[in-house]
Amino acid sequence: MRTLHFGLLTSLGVIFCLVAHASDVAGSKDHPVVSRYAGSEILKYEVKDFDSFTLPTAQVRDRRSGPTASQALEGHITRIQYRAPEGRSALEVFRNYQQSLLGGGFTSVYQCENQACGNDFSYALNPPSVMHFSGKDQKYLAARLSRPTGDVYVSVYTTAAYGVGGANKNRVFTLLDVIEVKPMQTGQVVVDANAMAREIAATGRVALYGIYFDSGKADVKPESQAALGEIAKLMKQDAALKLLVVGHTDTAGAFDYNIDLSRRRGQSVVQALVSGHGIDTARLKPWGVGYASPVASNRAEDGRAKNRRVELVAW
Repeated sequence: MRTLHFGLLTSLGVIFCLVAHASDVAGSKDHPVVSRYAGSEILKYEVKDFDSFTLPTAQVRDRRSGPTASQALEGHITRIQYRAPEGRSALEVFRNYQQSLLGGGFTSVYQCENQACGNDFSYALNPPSVMHFSGKDQKYLAARLSRPTGDVYVSVYTTAAYGVGGANKNRVFTLLDVIEVKPMQTGQVVVDANAMAREIAATGRVALYGIYFDSGKADVKPESQAALGEIAKLMKQDAALKLLVVGHTDTAGAFDYNIDLSRRRGQSVVQALVSGHGIDTARLKPWGVGYASPVASNRAEDGRAKNRRVELVAW
């Protein structure tokens, strides 16, 4: 895993460090990808091995409607809430995170400051943050780091606790979310031949999500074997069944490119069934429609994931 080594930011004169603070909540620690602002303490700490996360990517108009745009993510999620040392400003703390992330290979997905974020921005964080202090002094950055093993998203929300008393008076808080996008453990649920047969009998088609390809490529990945085996079983149970094998994509890339990619993916599935499972090639026809037949909106990642599929259509 790539680690951002936060050193001295000469323009701000502050050092990030990975050393635990004596007053950190029990069991907590900094994330190896991004550390704390020097001298901060961890107040809340939560880790989920695999869960969904909604990343705000636009202004929040009000707490009920949420952000005007967002990105749906899934993966390993770490949430840490820090309280900065006394005397620090929200701007100073945030600029350290911003400069270190963007200088360390991350690219900005969305960022805003103060009223540009919206008065209720903290309510849009997933789950909503307890840091409902002031919309007049808040900063937010969502950034992404691309890795071969899966992208890492970091969400940084910094605000100052004006108008409160006690130990939190005028203190600066940072909510840090690190989402390590990774595929969930596959092979746990397989659409079997009988289920496919029932769906085809009822609707004439069935959508499959157990056939995998690398992004932009048409080669069927090895983890697709369970689904391919069930397709072969389906066809051997019904000797009269003939299928169109139709590739579908999301909207990433040009239309003609996706048409070609989806056709090649359909062809790869047909070839895998013919060469690996002995299915007569005359019973299978590859096709591809790119993103011309979506089943969900392509504006969010969860919708794009549903649109990336292979369909079997009886003919």
